[in-house]
Amino acid sequence: MKTRYGILVLVLAGSAAAQKQSKPLVIEEQGSFFVGGETKVLPAPPAAPNGRGPGLPGGDITVNQMYVQYQIPPNGNRHVPVVMVHGCCLSSKTWETTPDGRMGWNEYFVRKDRPVYLADQVSRARSGFDPSVFNAVRAGTVPPSQLPTVLDASHQGAWAVFRFGPTYGKAFRDEQFPVSAVDELYKQMIPDLNSTLPNPNPTWINMAALAVKLKGAILMGHSESGFFPEQAALIDPSGVRGIISIEMPCATTLTAAQLQTLAKIPTLVMFGDHLGDVQGFNNWPTSFDSCNAFVKQVNDAGGDAEMMSLPKMGIKGNSHMLMQDKNNLQLADLILAWIDKHVEDKHVEKKGR
Repeated sequence: MKTRYGILVLVLAGSAAAQKQSKPLVIEEQGSFFVGGETKVLPAPPAAPNGRGPGLPGGDITVNQMYVQYQIPPNGNRHVPVVMVHGCCLSSKTWETTPDGRMGWNEYFVRKDRPVYLADQVSRARSGFDPSVFNAVRAGTVPPSQLPTVLDASHQGAWAVFRFGPTYGKAFRDEQFPVSAVDELYKQMIPDLNSTLPNPNPTWINMAALAVKLKGAILMGHSESGFFPEQAALIDPSGVRGIISIEMPCATTLTAAQLQTLAKIPTLVMFGDHLGDVQGFNNWPTSFDSCNAFVKQVNDAGGDAEMMSLPKMGIKGNSHMLMQDKNNLQLADLILAWIDKHVEDKHVEKKGR
C-alpha cells in the first residue's frame, strides 16, 4: 500500500506488537507541580442559623493554577517535551491507560523517549476551581441566576459527541473505540467548570508558561482544548516548538499578525472518522471544515501546517477519543513521525541519534 505518508506502512506494522510491550518502563525522573495561579480574597461565609459557623474562615485562596504531572525517560533530553491537555468533562486520565486496559499515549510516548507532561485544565480535577460565586449565591450576596453552568457529559451525549455509533448503544461496524469498555470511559467523566473562568482562559496562559518553563515544548490539545495550543502561542509563542490539535473547531477569523505568529510554529491537526454519521449531532463536519480553512490560512501565511484526516489516509473507524481507540498506538506513531520531521529536526540537537 502506498500513501502520501511514506512511513505509514512501517508505522502501522511497528505498532502492532507495541501493545504487547513486555520490557520494563524505565523512567529517569517523575513528579508533579503547579503552573500559574493567583491570590483571591474569599469572604468569610455567614454563620449557620444554629450559631455554628461552617468551619472555615475567609481569607486568601489561590485560584486558576494548573496541575501538571510528568515522566522523563533516560534519553528524554534528546527530545522536545510533549504537553498533553484533555477535553471537556475529562481530566488528564484521558492520556493514561485506555478504558479496556491497553497502553495509553502517556506511557507510549515515554517508551519512545519523549518527556511527557499531563495537565489538568484549570477548573478541573487536581487543578481545582474558584468557589467564590457558589459561596456568594449561598450567602445571598448574588442572585442564583449568576450561578455558572456546570457541564457534565451524559452517557448518551458522550456516545453521540464521541462518535461511537450512529445511535446510542449501536456502534459503527468499523468502530475503533473499545465499546465493550465504554462504562470505564463514563467513569472518567467529571464536572467541567470552565464557565467559572475569566477571559482569557487561564489554561492558555499556563500552557504558554509551561512551555517556557520547559525551555521549549510541543503543546497537544484535544476537543475542548484542541485549539488551546494555538491560543497559548498567541499569548506567548517563545516556548512553543510545535502544536498538535486533535478534533476541535478551529478559529478562522485570526488577524494577519496572529497568523504570522502561528506560521512560525509547525502545526498538526488530526481528525478521525464518521464525522457526519451520528444522528442528532452534526457539528463535526463544520469543525473539520473550519480546521481545513485554518490550515490553509497558516500555510498561506508561510507556515507549516498539516491536516491529517485519518479516513482519507485509509485509516477507518476512529472515534473522537482516538487516543483510546484500538489503534491508538498506530496513531501515536503517526504523530511521533510528524514530530520528528517537523519539530525535532528544526529545534533539537541530535545527541547520538
